[in-house]
This record gives sequence, C-alpha cells and structure tokens, in this order.
Amino acid sequence: MVDEKVIVNEVETRDSYRAAYVIHFLLGAGSLIPWNALITAVDYFGYLHADKHVEKTFTVAYMSCSVLVLVLMMTWNTRLSYRLRMNLGFSMFIISMMVSPIIDWVWKGENNENVSYFLMVGSVVLCGLADGLVGGSLIGSAGKLPRQYMQAIFAGTASSGITISILRVTTKASLPQTPQGIRNSAHCYFIMSSTILLSCFICCNVLYKLQLMQQHLKFQQPLYSNLTIWMVGRKIKWPTSGILIVYTVTFIAENLKSQLLQSWYPILLITVYNISDFVGKLLFYPLFSACLRRPHWLRTEVPVVALTFMLGLTNGYLTSVLMIMAPKTVHASEAELAAVFMVVFLGIGLVCGSVLGWVWLI
Repeated sequence: MVDEKVIVNEVETRDSYRAAYVIHFLLGAGSLIPWNALITAVDYFGYLHADKHVEKTFTVAYMSCSVLVLVLMMTWNTRLSYRLRMNLGFSMFIISMMVSPIIDWVWKGENNENVSYFLMVGSVVLCGLADGLVGGSLIGSAGKLPRQYMQAIFAGTASSGITISILRVTTKASLPQTPQGIRNSAHCYFIMSSTILLSCFICCNVLYKLQLMQQHLKFQQPLYSNLTIWMVGRKIKWPTSGILIVYTVTFIAENLKSQLLQSWYPILLITVYNISDFVGKLLFYPLFSACLRRPHWLRTEVPVVALTFMLGLTNGYLTSVLMIMAPKTVHASEAELAAVFMVVFLGIGLVCGSVLGWVWLI
C-alpha cells in the first residue's frame, strides 16, 4: 500500500503557481461570508424587527443546523462527493443571501413583519445547513493536505470578516439614513455578497480540476465506524477542548447601546473584531461582564471596543494553531475525520456561546 504521506508530498510540488493555495484562501473567505453578512447587517434586521432578538435567534438557528450537518458528515463522509457537497452548499448560500431583498421587492415594504421574520429565520436555517456542507468538506479535505492549505482557509475566513465589514460600512454610508435608505443599502450589500459567493462557486469547480485535488480525491476513505470516530476524538481531546472554549467565549454577547454611535455601534464593534481576528487568529467573560454591569466608566464605548479587539486577536491566533495542529497529530488516514471533528466542536462552542447569550438576556 502506498504511504499517504508520500502522496501528500508528491502533490504539494505540483502546486507550482500556488493556485490551490489561493483558491483555498478564497473558499475559506466564501465559507464564512454568509454568516458575516447576516451578523454585520444587524442594524438592518434590528430596524425591520425591533421587538425581536434577531442576532441571538440567527446565531442559534444557524449554528445548530451547521453542527447537525457536520455530525452527519462524520458518519456519511463518502455518500456525497466533495464536488457535489461544495456546489450544493454554495448554491444554498446564494439562495439564502437573496431572501431578504426578494422579500422587500415582493412586498414593497408592506407590513408583513411576522411572515417576513419567519422567512428570514428559514433562510438562516438554510444558510446553516450550507455552512455544515461547505465548512466540513473544505476543512476535512484540507486536513489531509499539507498544512499551508489549512492556514490558507483560516486566513480566508478572517479576511471575509474584513471584506464584509468594509462592504457594509460602504453601502450604509453611501445612502441616507432613512428607512428607504437603510433598505436600499442592505439590498446592495446582500447582492454584492451573493456575487462574491457566485465567484466562490466557480472557484470550487476550478479547484476540483487541479492536479493536487485530483490526486487527493483518488484516496477517499471508507465510512468511519463509531469506534473509529471516538478513537480519533480521544486522540485530539485537548485541541477539541481548546476550540470549544475559544468559540464559546467568542459568541457570548449582549445588546449594547451607544448614544454617540447609534446604529453604527454594532457595525463598528464587528468591524474591530474582524480586523483584529485577521491580525491574530479566554478569559474575557469577566471583563465583558464588568463592562455590562459596573463601574460606570467601563460601560462606555472605549473599553468595549478595546476588549473586542483583544478578543479577535486571541481568537484568530488560537483558531489557526489548533485547527492546523489537530489533523497532524493523527495518522494520515484519520486526518480528514480529525479536521471535521474540530469543526464540530467549533460549532458546538458557537452554539454554547449563543445559548449563554440568551441566559444573559434572561
């Protein structure tokens, strides 16, 4: 039997133009653009559904569906081909991104708040299912490739936050802050996000044709047994614990208000976080808790922005280290499963943080 590590070294030399690296970077960005697009448009959704806790509902719906798909993928890893999973996932992303503008165009701003809200939550669920397909497939595949491809994916995911933040700030600032202006800026924002996702759809088909991926896909693993899954899980228990803690803390959030920045405040915080996440890629709960409660000077904008920067810096660094390390600590034949296992616990951490956000609300 041919040693799979030899195969990996062989195919690495064939990426002479770094095409696979660049495409992994772009697909990493594309895999997180829908989620970043949803949370960065919190001002728009807050305007449409002021009496709903949109960011918390979206987070739980999105992350729960993503984790469900990832768990299924661990046991059904070869039922759908890599190319089919990626194409299906990006198609679902594009559809979900266009739901909000289509609702506005069809109803022309008429008062159908409850129906539009449930349709939006439904699109978030669809987006979460797509995230499980794309994220699990992409990271699982990169787990068996040389480590620079995993690094490219997570550099891409961090860059997606910056891209979306710039896009939202630009579209929001370019139109008047009237109800119609907010709607129009959001429509432009979601259409441009969908265009980026369409380019990612094309890229994943180009990646499939590259020699590196063709060589890699020849060695698909058989379905994993429950015993194999838990054996791999035990081998990477410390990295999975680390990623769980990091992302539980990341998504603990509260509704913060600013009389100075008004509707720009959440967008500014998300932008600061995304920039610092890109620069760096645990204990922030007590600090954020202090900002929310007392003393009074900690409840101003400057300490919260500084904490958000620090959170993004450490999150980016720890995510990259843990996600690159885990697949390389197991046998090459188990690397893909280990990578998917890490994504599952990342998703569980996000769900836990989201649920804890509801506890804070209560």
